[in-house]
Amino acid sequence: MIYSKVFPLNTFPAHKYVVTFARYRGQWLFSRHRLRDTWETQGGHIEEGETPLQAARRELYEESGATAFTITPMFDYWAGSRTGCGVGVIFLAEITELGPLPESEMAEMRLFDTLPENLTYPEITPFLFEAITKGRS
Repeated sequence: MIYSKVFPLNTFPAHKYVVTFARYRGQWLFSRHRLRDTWETQGGHIEEGETPLQAARRELYEESGATAFTITPMFDYWAGSRTGCGVGVIFLAEITELGPLPESEMAEMRLFDTLPENLTYPEITPFLFEAITKGRS
């Protein structure tokens, strides 16, 4: 079982991951990895020398084709299980322009009115989605 918690922004001195919840034309944008039939947010590992914001911007483009957007850090998160844990930053992006999906590990992107049922990370994504939607109100 995986557990998740959210914390105020910059609670942790270093981050390993970024997760971006992206909206486009009033809907949530999710991506599907080439090797899976499930939906996920845009995000991933922060590369050496990158800030969380730089990583979030890069991942958002690579995994959705977003070319014009505003992106805002919302809060830190922790996710863990008995075998390990990781900390990261959750971002909210408002996309104004989508280009073609770049050649990457993602096969497609799709818009949803709410959280899709078939999620890649079903123990983490719903918890973070609830936190991000509460943070928007």
